[in-house]
Amino acid sequence: MFKKLRNRFLIVNLVTISVMMLVAFATIYTINYLNVQNDISFDLQRITEAFQKPGSGEHRGGGMNGGAAGGIEGAPAGTIDSGTQRPEGGGSFGRMGDSPPPERSISFMIETDNDWKQTGTPTSQLSMDDEFYAQALQTAVDMNKTTGRFELDGSLWAFETKPTADGHMLVFLDITSQQKILTNMVYIFSVVGIAMLIILYFTSRYFANRSIKPVQEAFDKQKQFIADASHELKTPLAIINTNTDVLLSNPEDTILEQSKWLHYIKSETERMAKLTSDLLYLTEMDDSRTGMVHAPFNISEAVENIILTMEAVIFEKNVALEYDIEPNLTVHGNSEQIKQVVMILLDNAVKYTGPKGEVTLSLHKQHNDVLLSVTNTGEGIAAEHLTRIFDRFYRTDTSRARKQGGYGLGLAIAKSIVEQQHKGKLYAKSTVGESATFYVQLS
Repeated sequence: MFKKLRNRFLIVNLVTISVMMLVAFATIYTINYLNVQNDISFDLQRITEAFQKPGSGEHRGGGMNGGAAGGIEGAPAGTIDSGTQRPEGGGSFGRMGDSPPPERSISFMIETDNDWKQTGTPTSQLSMDDEFYAQALQTAVDMNKTTGRFELDGSLWAFETKPTADGHMLVFLDITSQQKILTNMVYIFSVVGIAMLIILYFTSRYFANRSIKPVQEAFDKQKQFIADASHELKTPLAIINTNTDVLLSNPEDTILEQSKWLHYIKSETERMAKLTSDLLYLTEMDDSRTGMVHAPFNISEAVENIILTMEAVIFEKNVALEYDIEPNLTVHGNSEQIKQVVMILLDNAVKYTGPKGEVTLSLHKQHNDVLLSVTNTGEGIAAEHLTRIFDRFYRTDTSRARKQGGYGLGLAIAKSIVEQQHKGKLYAKSTVGESATFYVQLS
């Protein structure tokens, strides 16, 4: 069940994060795509203006009719050296306009007549053969658009068509690098997205396991609690049922003659009543429904009163009791509940102290807190039990606990009173084979 819950948590988490990543990447890509398209349009416009004669609307195809005045000496006809140099004598830029094409762009221009037949030599920054220019022109003409894009010889080109007095001027711009930026961005987003999903999967799985662990522990404790409570109730119910059968099998006997069986029934009924009362008390404290009134009270007097109450029981068990109580110590809480805690700890200490053993109680001020300790000699508590002795129905020695008449709820009740109702601390320390000590720390 918890594995399915964890898997559902992982699926929901990964789907949510994936959608968020997809939206984020799509937004970034869209913004960059629009920026690249704007840059391409801007560059294409600048190059078109550069190929136009300023102010006249006429166009000059560099190197037309065997080369024009102002051409660059030693350069091939129709070729411009990087678009940055001017020939000596102040001639025009390869029969182009006064503004050369941008340095960062690779472009060329082809002029045609009204029938889209090439006229003159293309003005270009490239030394390409005539077939390349012819293919570029034919591709642009076949698209029948004023602007568009196509792929030629492994490069991506954008073109724009402008009308002229004698026909048309087609300007071509290499946009391969811009397209690579967008393509690389898709690859990077894909790799980063997959890597992040893998990392997020293991991270989410780790935190999902940590998040579900307390729930699973609580569920397991609840199951154990129900099983233990059922087991504890089963024994007295079986005794009551058996004794009732005995009574019914002898209907002619008087009550006096059957008193033994009736006493057994009454004894087990009282045990069940105490068990259910303790369980109800624990439930009320867990739900914070007790509504106990807290006020400052003299804890020294409260502890002394419990000792006086327990003296007869301690004497009957042949156990020595020593106590050291600092007078007039005051704490804020409920005196009846604290008395119940002291009673539980003393009763527990007496039960697990052998004949001629010793129980020691100490109550002192420690810094700003009050520290109560109850120590008993005896077998002590093994280290593996120290963290669990405050669990409900938990007993280190089940057979002995049953003989003592305990259910394993006393320490659980004491812990709830101290830690939930009074925000204090209850813990235990032990030396196996020597003693065990329970500490109560209150403010």
